[in-house]
Amino acid sequence: MNKLKVWLPLLFAIVMIFGMLIGYRLSSDISPSGFFKTRKKAPLDEVVGLITQRYVDSVNTDTLGENAIQGMLAHLDPHSRYIPPVNLGEENEDLQGNFEGIGVEFQIFDDTVNIVSVLAGGPSDKAGLQIGDKIIKVNDSTVAGNNIDADKIKKFLRGPGASNVTITVIREKKPVPVAITRGMIPLPAIDASYMINKETGYIRINKFSETTHPEFVQAMQALQKNGLQKLVLDLRGNGGGILQQAVAIADDFLDQDKLIVYTQGVNSPKVEYRCKIDGLFEKGKLVVLTDEGTASASEVLVGALQDWDRATIIGRRTFGKGLVQEQYQLSDGSALRLTVARYYTPTGRSIQKPYDKQNHEAYNEEVMKRFHDGEVLHGDTSSVHAGKLYKTNGGRTVYGGGGITPDIFIAFDTATIDHSIISLYSKNTLNRFIYSYYINHIVEFKQFKNASDFATGFKEDDKLWSDLIEYAAKDSVNLKAIPEKDKQVLLLRTKALLGRQGWRQEGYFEVANTFDPVVKKALEQ
Repeated sequence: MNKLKVWLPLLFAIVMIFGMLIGYRLSSDISPSGFFKTRKKAPLDEVVGLITQRYVDSVNTDTLGENAIQGMLAHLDPHSRYIPPVNLGEENEDLQGNFEGIGVEFQIFDDTVNIVSVLAGGPSDKAGLQIGDKIIKVNDSTVAGNNIDADKIKKFLRGPGASNVTITVIREKKPVPVAITRGMIPLPAIDASYMINKETGYIRINKFSETTHPEFVQAMQALQKNGLQKLVLDLRGNGGGILQQAVAIADDFLDQDKLIVYTQGVNSPKVEYRCKIDGLFEKGKLVVLTDEGTASASEVLVGALQDWDRATIIGRRTFGKGLVQEQYQLSDGSALRLTVARYYTPTGRSIQKPYDKQNHEAYNEEVMKRFHDGEVLHGDTSSVHAGKLYKTNGGRTVYGGGGITPDIFIAFDTATIDHSIISLYSKNTLNRFIYSYYINHIVEFKQFKNASDFATGFKEDDKLWSDLIEYAAKDSVNLKAIPEKDKQVLLLRTKALLGRQGWRQEGYFEVANTFDPVVKKALEQ
């Protein structure tokens, strides 16, 4: 025992030296063969290292690395992408369904930041900020008259929750400082939810974020209290988002343990998503509206409802994105959204449209090709259905590849494409007119209880049109000679935008849906 005590310190010393030697050998660039041999450097690492150490001029290695990553992804599918650290926060905010800020919507007119909307109950509302205020300073930074853009304004206004910011606005021609404590601001996934008539409800979902299903549940419960028997679900322009949120909503429409979707990839085993709960609306008439902007998670929901004969799909062919991405955080704060699997509808169809790994540009332009080829006017051509045919339980034929073809096609409305009307949008004249008209008639607008009341109670069409003609003329836009059909559509759209100005997104759709041909067809069904 005494001999062991004598040798123990020496034994510890030998082990420590041996460990240090291993560590040195493993970290050395010059590695011997055998046990200590390190992994061979990849050519990409070697090239970046040589450029950094030997190139004739100074080089930003971060930019080099980003370009190399983008180059690699360009040879994969069109939806795998790299997100630099500077963009990641805003990208994640959209999926989270909220951000930290002051709760206003603004537009820049004539190099001046105008408050066009204030979130009810939000930080700015509590601080007394008003629609019509013009922001001239944020803290000590001047933001008026210096060609400032919307992104810079956002950076000034946003910040950590509970932090303070002082905004100086012009109100009634006088500067007024407003101290605001920032807070959590929601990014709603549901644009509108209301009863179109006594038994038919309408819900429009703009994305699938972390808050989409909770928002949907709340909207459905409110509609059901008002007598909901039939539902119009509007997914037009919904570019997708979180797969699980779309699955949860599908579960509210489908019964038993029906398959909603399954995913599978070479390195990703098959995963099935099935119904798990008693849904909110498993019975009752359901119509879903789609267009070429309906993509990804939206198509998962549409595909499940179509395959199980649960809904009538009305509109135009969807985008055709059948790939699943996962986001991986990288060590420098950037992220990689990598395609890891394809998804398949309950009948087993993939709706991913074809793509060339060497030519992503053609893939991105495919939707515009539909306009050029006349598909949006005349319906899908036979070339769209070149994929495999499938049969639903009800015996209907559905198609794989190239998006989801609706059961009832509604053509794109070609009205309001007159040159003068295009100028009205491109010069931002219409948006400025809407804001100006609302500010000048705000007392009259406050007489309407809600957007629905405005949609039926506003009777100043002739005056509105004459004011628009006069305002547009100041921007050298002549609306006097446009076709009658274009005039009527533009007038209705102007009223819808006034509805948005007064009652945000819900106001826009409550007014716009009164003349929307796709919604009218849905009500017929």
